[in-house]
Amino acid sequence: MKTNYVPAGISALITTICLTASLNALAAPGDGIALKPLSNDEVADLVFMREEEKLARDSYLLLSEKWGLMIFANIANAEQRHMAAIENLIVKYGLTDPVGDESLRGNFVDQELAVLFEDLMTLGNESMMDGLVVGAMIEETDIEDIQIAINRTGHADILGAYENLLCGSRNHLRAFIGQIELNGGAYTPIVLTAEEFSDIVNTPTERACGAKAGPDKKGPAKLRANGRN
Repeated sequence: MKTNYVPAGISALITTICLTASLNALAAPGDGIALKPLSNDEVADLVFMREEEKLARDSYLLLSEKWGLMIFANIANAEQRHMAAIENLIVKYGLTDPVGDESLRGNFVDQELAVLFEDLMTLGNESMMDGLVVGAMIEETDIEDIQIAINRTGHADILGAYENLLCGSRNHLRAFIGQIELNGGAYTPIVLTAEEFSDIVNTPTERACGAKAGPDKKGPAKLRANGRN
């Protein structure tokens, strides 16, 4: 989804956003506690992540309507919660939200995401299996992007939100791979290394993402393939 991760198409916003963040760093909304200013990378990552989570949600809503599979509707709901978590941080730090009307699907400030969305929907509409493959592609790319953002933040609240998103994306990837295999298909990772991919899909579903809960020990995650996290 990216070359250097700072999204094309939003560079004009970043200077304004950073200035806004600096002005708001002295006063947290509502509690009077000073906020540690965000770095340029942290600002860019939050803005990008808000739209990347929207891309996932929009994709799954459309694929749910196209193919009628529960997995798409379930994970779309999870992505809506992820969008809200990032929105809360954007509001907290006084940033400019790149998402205007959340009900509009496929609308992105970042033009790379806009083009990617169209490409993914073209593929996902070819067949049900292609739709599931699109889901796996989105989730493994999200995993890589979230990990990059984790490595670039020094804020505990942002780190916690990203860890929650990362946990959810691992579960979503497990769910999509489970459905692909249950329908007789196979998937080769395109973003993660083979080892990273195997470590995720061959370990159990993680329960209560964000609550420091351990994996569910009842059985292979790939057998639970409706993706509610």
